[in-house]
Amino acid sequence: MDALVSLCKRRGFLFQSSEIYGGVQGLWDYGPLGVELKRNLKNAWWQDMITGHNELTAPAGAPSSFEMVGLDCTILMHPQVWKCSGHYDLFHDYMVDCRESKKRYRHDQVRGRFVEYNGQKVFITTLAEIEHEHEEIQRRALKFFKLRPKNAGELTIESESITLDKLDSHDDVLGPDAKSLGTLTEPREFNLMFKTTLGALGGADDTTFLRPETAQGIFVNFKNVLDSSRVRVPFGIGQVGKSFRNEITPRNFTFRSREFEQMEIEFFCHPDQSHDWYRYWRDRRMAWYTAMGLSSESLIMREHEQSELAHYSVGTADIEYAFPFLPEGEYGELEGIAHRGDFDLRSHMEGKLDPATNPMTLQLGEDGKPKYRGSGKDLTYRDDISNEKFIPHVVEPSAGADRAALAFLCEGYTEDQAPDENGKMQGRTVMKLHPRLAPIKAAVFPLVKKDGMPEIAQEIYAGLKQHFNVFYDAKGAVGRRYRRQDEAGTPYCITVDGDSLTDRTVTIRDRDSLEQTRVKIDDCVAEIRQRILA
Repeated sequence: MDALVSLCKRRGFLFQSSEIYGGVQGLWDYGPLGVELKRNLKNAWWQDMITGHNELTAPAGAPSSFEMVGLDCTILMHPQVWKCSGHYDLFHDYMVDCRESKKRYRHDQVRGRFVEYNGQKVFITTLAEIEHEHEEIQRRALKFFKLRPKNAGELTIESESITLDKLDSHDDVLGPDAKSLGTLTEPREFNLMFKTTLGALGGADDTTFLRPETAQGIFVNFKNVLDSSRVRVPFGIGQVGKSFRNEITPRNFTFRSREFEQMEIEFFCHPDQSHDWYRYWRDRRMAWYTAMGLSSESLIMREHEQSELAHYSVGTADIEYAFPFLPEGEYGELEGIAHRGDFDLRSHMEGKLDPATNPMTLQLGEDGKPKYRGSGKDLTYRDDISNEKFIPHVVEPSAGADRAALAFLCEGYTEDQAPDENGKMQGRTVMKLHPRLAPIKAAVFPLVKKDGMPEIAQEIYAGLKQHFNVFYDAKGAVGRRYRRQDEAGTPYCITVDGDSLTDRTVTIRDRDSLEQTRVKIDDCVAEIRQRILA
């Protein structure tokens, strides 16, 4: 991860937000290469899931044919939306405070190990990355027990690393930044939504929130889409947009951030078919990641246990990836596919439901009326053929664009050997991104800056630039130019050489196979397009 993070900054994939002021934890800026990678990722998702979908031909495995449409909803919404959705009451993590350091931590993200010395056993915590955890715990244990490094062998450090939420008591816990035991408070709820105000007065009635997910904008527009697009159930609505969560301890590069982008689908279907659609979307989304270049050995599909399910969920499966910053054998969530039942449409129609008692029972206030009233609008669906009326069930494939970009960067980062311009094998760093995702599709090089080669290279560059993001480079030896593009993830390099002046052909070099092919200059656009879409 250290090498990848270094490359991301050096080559312009990702920068720390507000870096010149010391940075802001949990916020990241995408550089010139990163913004292209993320845009290509979102475009590929939108093309494959929304605009490229052919509703006249049922996709393989689908229970029936269906349509897909898109939306782009506002980040700020009526505050009642978040009360009826359940986020106002239930969208929280547990946090602990340290009385000594005055710092705050997310309860389930502080890791540690039990350490015993001279009959005393304590739980030493750390926020260090997992590969440095043992060394950091040993260092802190030596300091706590007032021992020298040469006495490290006298410590008994348990091999199992566990998180703070697995402990029954904090009495014998050394907090991540503490010098004494027992400084951590009991865990308490922390709402993850960012508050803001609408209007100039700024009173309590003007309080609203930055959206913590894009889904609710789709639900409140269900009838608008139904009436304006004339779609029929089953159908899906897709949206790509920013969401915000006030994470207590954002960490692991861009994996857990306070501002992030989601790619979500809310798929509306008949209740009797919802389980079939749930299985369909699980399989389709898993196949998409492998088609875009993630190794099937690094991906798993994990069904949530009953205790893990969100308040709205009938069933959820996570597509998880073996990120290199996680312990070996552990996976991090890339995308969740949730069977939401009719919770959302019913809540926005009638009011917030109480899943802790009876999912069909409204929470009532002292006046006997629903505590969190719904819109009162009819969000049912009437089938124009069967005349059946029902509240559709929803299956939600929800992916994080930032996490997906990080997964593709982790998967693509490779160190191998390649011949230089003299045929000598040398080490190289290469970002093996799928051509559809690569920030730069092709680079154009004149072999030397004379004999008319730059003019031909500029002609090719200008022709390609109308169709793809391409790069022109005439500086340095061609081998070094190849390596610069390998690091950037550019799949194809086009070199103009002496033969190009006579036969109007160029060499196209493949980033991964290193194979070099002669192609006519007039065929360059078609050749690159064919290779990208292959």
